[in-house]
Amino acid sequence: QVQLVESGGGLVQAGGSLRLSCAASGLTFSRYSMGWFRQAPGKECAFVAAISESGGRTSYADSVKDRFTISRDNAKNTVYLQMNSLKPEDTALYYCAASLYYTRLRGPYNYWGQGTQVTVSS
Repeated sequence: QVQLVESGGGLVQAGGSLRLSCAASGLTFSRYSMGWFRQAPGKECAFVAAISESGGRTSYADSVKDRFTISRDNAKNTVYLQMNSLKPEDTALYYCAASLYYTRLRGPYNYWGQGTQVTVSS
């Protein structure tokens, strides 16, 4: 019943921007911290960003800290990832996930979306 659906991925040139969205249903959205993770082919699923239940705290991987912004709209049951100054190394399948704990670790995230592909060309 719980469903997380990512959208907004696509092909973009290096230096460009994309905004990813993740629409949640089947859970009480405001009770969950939300995170974004990404996985490139042959690589581990890596933390990207997290946001606390009310949006008061955010955390970013060092590789994206000055370029990406996570936000949420609890009235819309949606979390966003604004990605600016994109680099080819940002190319990956991006997942949103929900956790009862505000954390950078993958384990506590109970629910995951199917992912949206981001491809950055040089």
